[in-house]
Amino acid sequence: MVAPGRALFIFFGLQLAIMAVLYHQGYHHQVSYVLKMLTTSVLSTTDTILTVKDVYSGLDQIQPLSPTKEDLPTCPKTSPFVSGPLKVSFPLDITLDDIVQKNPLVQLGGHYQPPNCWALHHTAIIIPYRARRRHLHQLLYHLHPFLQRQQIHYAIYVVHQMDNYTFNRGKLLNVGFKEAMKENNWQCLYFHDVDLIPEDDRNIYDCSAFPMHASVAIDKFQYELPYQTYFGGVMALQPIHYLKINGFPNNYWGWGGEDDDIASRIFLNKMSISRPPAVFGRYHMLKHGHDRGNKANPNRFQLLSRTHLRWRYNGMNNLLYSLLSKEQTPLYTNLTVHFGIDYH
Repeated sequence: MVAPGRALFIFFGLQLAIMAVLYHQGYHHQVSYVLKMLTTSVLSTTDTILTVKDVYSGLDQIQPLSPTKEDLPTCPKTSPFVSGPLKVSFPLDITLDDIVQKNPLVQLGGHYQPPNCWALHHTAIIIPYRARRRHLHQLLYHLHPFLQRQQIHYAIYVVHQMDNYTFNRGKLLNVGFKEAMKENNWQCLYFHDVDLIPEDDRNIYDCSAFPMHASVAIDKFQYELPYQTYFGGVMALQPIHYLKINGFPNNYWGWGGEDDDIASRIFLNKMSISRPPAVFGRYHMLKHGHDRGNKANPNRFQLLSRTHLRWRYNGMNNLLYSLLSKEQTPLYTNLTVHFGIDYH
């Protein structure tokens, strides 16, 4: 009797053979459509075969080795702790102390080094933040074990806008970049919204040759890109790329526009946007209403139309802010900043 998995691949093999014959007979459009449907089906079926695990499952196997630090082996290219789809769930009324207890290997400031090998990837996670305490706790609860499963060296920076003026996500991310790079020569920086929870640990948090858009498939958008140049949610850039495009714009006050602006900066600098496979880059968006002080920016479309004129002069090279405090908490480094009045 043929095993179910083998029978499935035999079936798809026959379908591909039939389509090849039809393609040579001139049915190009029809074959392309069916091929797309079959590819989606195969990826979906393969994904469901994998067991959906708790994000903390198996982490107790990560133990320090007895050799001295200098004798540690290099971490493997594919971590043995990566398993695929992860369950997104949180304990009721989760506290920071609870998260600390579940992540004993995380060091002060939210730093983590694999205890049993030298990491291949060195990544800073930058989270723009204001008045989202519950979402921050839920993200930290999930993100720390998610990253530990990948055996990467990382640190988490939360950039907290302290003033009562309009929220400025782009400027917060620029601050996070500048302050994180002062602390370490990070190879990769992830700019991560506080309300997006990764659903698959095969979505490795490292950088590629081009700027990376990691949140390819968000449940709010039915796990599809809203539009082809979408660059919002979670994205990653090497420091050299971030400085080449002059970082994020500083003049987008309120919701919307800054992620489209940085996508334009990437294209203007003749770079492409890379993405993980959609089955890996899946995210759950935490529910929330519009934040107070973060209303839709009515000027965003006008600003976007002038990106090509302003990008060289508006970004990292004209960044102004007051760093009120830098605090290393057990789970993250908190950067409290003040911007003042939004002159726009």
